[in-house]
Amino acid sequence: MAKVASNTSFDGLLQDSKLVIVDFWATWCGPCRMLSPILDEVEEEMADQISVVKVNVDDADEVAARYRIMSIPTLLFFKNGEMVDKTVGAMPKPALVEKIKANL
Repeated sequence: MAKVASNTSFDGLLQDSKLVIVDFWATWCGPCRMLSPILDEVEEEMADQISVVKVNVDDADEVAARYRIMSIPTLLFFKNGEMVDKTVGAMPKPALVEKIKANL
């Protein structure tokens, strides 16, 4: 189950032994609504390897600004609290799984 981050809780959510995928999204974003169920499905299937953190850019604007999020959806991939990869835009499930496996 994805965790929801705020400006104050974000940094603590990155501290995980698994690969952390941060999903920057907004309720008004069509491509975000397309990516969200795919990400939820992959998180369920790979729960032992990944965790997902959702950041609503309207609610956690400081976090979005810190990572210079200019377009959504944007996924940031973190290992041991450090960003290791980034994708922008919606993607099909096979492409998302491939990206995740490349960062494990």
